[in-house]
Amino acid sequence: MLGRLNRRSQSRYRSVALVAAAVISSSMLTACGGSGSGGTKTINWYINPDSSNATPKVVDACNQQAAGRYKLAVSVLPATADGQREQIVRRLAAKDSSIDLVSVDPPYMPELANAGWLYTFDDNQKAELLDGVLQSPIESATWKGQLVGAPYVANTQLLWYRKSVAQKAGVDPTKPDFTWDEMLDAALKTNTTVAEQGLRYEGYMVWVNALIESGGGSILTNNDKGRDATVSVDSDAGRKAAEIIRKVASSKAADPALSTSKEEQARATFDGPTGGFLLNWPYSYAAIQGNVKDGSVPQSVLDDVAWARYPRVSKETPSKPPLGGVNLAISKFSNNKQEAYDAIKCIIAPAQEKTRAVELGDPAANRSVYDDPEVRKLFPMADLMRESINDAGLRPVTPFYGDVSSAIQREWHPPASVNDDSVKNSGTLISDVLHDRRLL
Repeated sequence: MLGRLNRRSQSRYRSVALVAAAVISSSMLTACGGSGSGGTKTINWYINPDSSNATPKVVDACNQQAAGRYKLAVSVLPATADGQREQIVRRLAAKDSSIDLVSVDPPYMPELANAGWLYTFDDNQKAELLDGVLQSPIESATWKGQLVGAPYVANTQLLWYRKSVAQKAGVDPTKPDFTWDEMLDAALKTNTTVAEQGLRYEGYMVWVNALIESGGGSILTNNDKGRDATVSVDSDAGRKAAEIIRKVASSKAADPALSTSKEEQARATFDGPTGGFLLNWPYSYAAIQGNVKDGSVPQSVLDDVAWARYPRVSKETPSKPPLGGVNLAISKFSNNKQEAYDAIKCIIAPAQEKTRAVELGDPAANRSVYDDPEVRKLFPMADLMRESINDAGLRPVTPFYGDVSSAIQREWHPPASVNDDSVKNSGTLISDVLHDRRLL
């Protein structure tokens, strides 16, 4: 989901309130579940705000396809990932049968599934839902070998760079073995910046995890064991990740505001006079286009932008770009599971995923969407997005993800100060928190 909420800043998108009104007003009479007029079952879908026409169009298309068997009604979740999780957990813990479908940020899937709150798809349903779906999103929707969600939106980060800067530095970021060290050296050589997300929030965890995964390590292993998972962050890969973050953050190539930067602050740095390199989600390209249209960024900046795969930690090991997105899950307490399943099949169909990509700029979980001419026109980097999503590295798949993320953020911040002790201490803190020896 990270990378999607920031699109609210783009001028071509409507406000969340307008979207909610447009969708919910058409289903107000059936917002409490049960049957609508004529016996039509209402499927209540708790969805992340998307600030566009995407949701109304998808809902209308699926309601027409249902031909009276069901009617989708939308309730908009809070804007933040933490707020979404809190509302979902509260309702599912209360066995609220009014929830049929729910949009879930992938890192929170194990928590909901482990608690027994999500419907598990059988083998036939699994085959239908995963037809054409990229590999990493499938993994993000799976817990203990069972499919508990249907991948809908899949997101990833790319390396965005200024062609003029790369040329001046004499580097080619599109080389398969282009590394973080090469990128930093190029920025230092040209007196430009490497823009990242360094605020103490989930976006910083994304950076940390992507570096560890790209270095061949992981924060946790044996994840299925829950509290008894092996804490593996204190490793060569963990120490290398900390070294890279510290080198970037303490260099002249760092934005002075790195430790307080989120996606939009990083993008603003990249768009400015010192812009050189940026790690960010694909929405960045459309956002720059929007800024050119409103006159806040010159056309010359957009003309100078190019893209490449997430940099490697070492030349020998392919990078594992970050994974974001949205999975659709059915509440175990829904009284309309068959209709909810039918609705999911419609929502994740390539035609509807294309609608979301075109209207909102969200990358799709289904590989076929990237072959569509309209999508390829919107995303000239479509092939790279598909490859990066397929090869992405997941954040720790654990029912205790919130604790793990908070521990990493606490011990690895600020970026300029992270060191081997930070890595070791984060491993100890995670283990202690998982076993109730300490509180965050």
